[in-house]
Amino acid sequence: MTYIDGFVAAVPTTNREAYRAHAEAVAALFRTHGALRVVECWGDEVPAGEVTSFPMAVKCRDDETVVFSWIEWPSKAVRDAGMAKVMADPEMSPEHCAMPFDGSRVIFGGFEVLVQG
Repeated sequence: MTYIDGFVAAVPTTNREAYRAHAEAVAALFRTHGALRVVECWGDEVPAGEVTSFPMAVKCRDDETVVFSWIEWPSKAVRDAGMAKVMADPEMSPEHCAMPFDGSRVIFGGFEVLVQG
């Protein structure tokens, strides 16, 4: 069964195209190191909650948009090896891969697929 890395972030709305370029470059790198696919989604209908929500989770400001992303891997073992290679790749250094958002407010996690339809 596949393994998923999921991410939620707040990106300055004016950085949409910079984020797209960043995401495309990083997606290629993840695929090079074993990912099956990378999906990046720009928030369209992401309501603010009263108790919890995506915007609250990433402390989204009025001038930012929530993005939701995931990386699909063939297995956790492939993910572990691939992620280590991605993090060690010089293309991921701040000089080559500046993030057009505040990385300190990204939430992420690894997930076993429970149902796939």
